[in-house]
Amino acid sequence: MKDAVIVGGGLAGLSAAWRLRNWGVTLLESNHRVGGRIRSENRGRYFLNWGGHMFAGGKTATTDLINETQTRSGEIPGSLSAISMNGKLLIDGPVQSYPFRIPMAMKDRVSMVRAGAKVSADVLRYANAVRLRPNESAEMRQQRIYDFENDRTFADYVGELSEDAEAMFRPTITRSAADPDELAAGAGIGYFSLVWNIGQGLNRNISGGASNLVESIAAPLQDDIQLDAKVQEIVHKKDHVVVRYRQDDIDHEIGARTVILATPATVAHKLAVDLQPEKREALAQIVYGPYVSAAFLTNETGPKPWDRAYGIATPKRSFNVVMNQGNIVRGAEAERQPGGSIMTFSPGSLARRLLDLDDEDILETYVSDLDDVLPGFAGIIEEAHVQRWRTGAPYCFPGRGKLQPALTALSGRVFLAGDYLGTLYTETAISSGFTAAQEVANILATARQTRRHHPVQHPNENEPPRHGRG
Repeated sequence: MKDAVIVGGGLAGLSAAWRLRNWGVTLLESNHRVGGRIRSENRGRYFLNWGGHMFAGGKTATTDLINETQTRSGEIPGSLSAISMNGKLLIDGPVQSYPFRIPMAMKDRVSMVRAGAKVSADVLRYANAVRLRPNESAEMRQQRIYDFENDRTFADYVGELSEDAEAMFRPTITRSAADPDELAAGAGIGYFSLVWNIGQGLNRNISGGASNLVESIAAPLQDDIQLDAKVQEIVHKKDHVVVRYRQDDIDHEIGARTVILATPATVAHKLAVDLQPEKREALAQIVYGPYVSAAFLTNETGPKPWDRAYGIATPKRSFNVVMNQGNIVRGAEAERQPGGSIMTFSPGSLARRLLDLDDEDILETYVSDLDDVLPGFAGIIEEAHVQRWRTGAPYCFPGRGKLQPALTALSGRVFLAGDYLGTLYTETAISSGFTAAQEVANILATARQTRRHHPVQHPNENEPPRHGRG
């Protein structure tokens, strides 16, 4: 019997497996690769990226994982808050000045300033409300983050906006794959807090692409990872858990003392048929938004106006942001080298317009917009690929805070992990994986100590030994 089975090989499952690597662990991943929504591929000096790309620094679980796995990383060197709108590209200057520098009609400017003033005031209130307090656990703080302005949508909170004002808000609001009329007001305010406090939160990048972190975790665990293993059911027994899965058209069953369920909430709800009713019900209410992304390798021979920007918000486009992955290389160059790498990101309603199109049609749409945002882009494309994420990112909707106690309550031998358990994307995935691994380790260590102090007495073991066959 295994000490632990981990279901799901995304960042949460891999983080849990890493912390449990000295126990008897099996990780089951339904896909042909691990990493989940972390996906990048090396291309010489550059890399293509389709999924998660920004990571937390400072005293975080992410920093611990990066250090433990000896993965190279660094601070993102370029601007995280550039914008391209109405024919104007702005890279420098405070984001609060953008409504005055982007070409727009006076009514749009007034609408933007009025709404911006309201959000600015509440960003300060948000920062005070979610600040970590002495002797407070991360779980307590996360609950307070969820509860902040969680009774209405951001669209209801901000009120009616002019067309350009609404467009300017969207790239920040939709970063979690939810539109303004879906996202909770507090979550939207939190995103502005993140954007306006540059250097806080997610500001690091993995050298050579995010998949290098995945490979650093997975390399020493290769013998414990089974790919294309589609779990069908997880069932509690008296003193263990049974996991049933299908691999290579063959049904398998594996017993384990504990299970970490590190899949999207929608999958966890389906698999864990005998979880506590309130926990299963909470899992059923988690909502994900879709997103579509594309990665472009470019072959320019000289500097480009966007070299100094990492993230460029793009209102009114088929994508809401351009991520200049080549900027990571730019930051380490003494002299500008040829080539580059660009990523586009279309969440929520933008994704829903693209999901069912052919890759060629999506790329044609993207390139048309990119050529406007980054003039001349169509002529420097060397390689381009599309990735669809139908279950893209979980988002905080009105009422989400009420679900957290049920999701985080400890009970039984099945533990949850995943980015849907918090609001910090990759940091939540990693920290929840670590937390689940610690709970599992506690159970396993206690069981081991119990076996040492109270060894099982086998039948007749106190009788004198017999000799011969008689």
